[in-house]
Amino acid sequence: MQTATYATEKRSHKKHILVAGLGNSLLRDDGVGIHTVRALQGFDCPGIMVAEVGTDVLDAVHLLEWADNILIIDAMQAGGEPGMIHSLRGRDIGKPGMHASLHQGSFVSALDLFPEKEQPVITILGVEPESIEYGTELSPTVEKAIPHLLRIVEEIIACWQVKW
Repeated sequence: MQTATYATEKRSHKKHILVAGLGNSLLRDDGVGIHTVRALQGFDCPGIMVAEVGTDVLDAVHLLEWADNILIIDAMQAGGEPGMIHSLRGRDIGKPGMHASLHQGSFVSALDLFPEKEQPVITILGVEPESIEYGTELSPTVEKAIPHLLRIVEEIIACWQVKW
């Protein structure tokens, strides 16, 4: 039933932004995407949906169908210092020299279910993890990166809204 609602909203030609938190909140910094979208709860703006996707990306296909722009937040091992924030566009995934986040590959692969002209614009914000061992708390270094990450999320959303 939700899928039909999202499809109807999409046909209205209103722009929709999905902020998707990916990761496993049981593996410390791997859950940075989940912790970030939880910090965004209460962010209420028409046309913007904040979703805790976790690792079950196929369960979020209806959200992909709804969105025109998607901001993915995830842990990303790219050889930087812990807490460092990386940014890349979805279309750059898989190109030489581009690092992938830990879960976005399956998220972007799910887009193959849609015709290319209907695929949303994707930006990925990845945070370099310090620890991906068992535990539900972020490492102190990654925890300190969350406020900066939230400012970047707000800036990206504002830029997308201005372009419309």
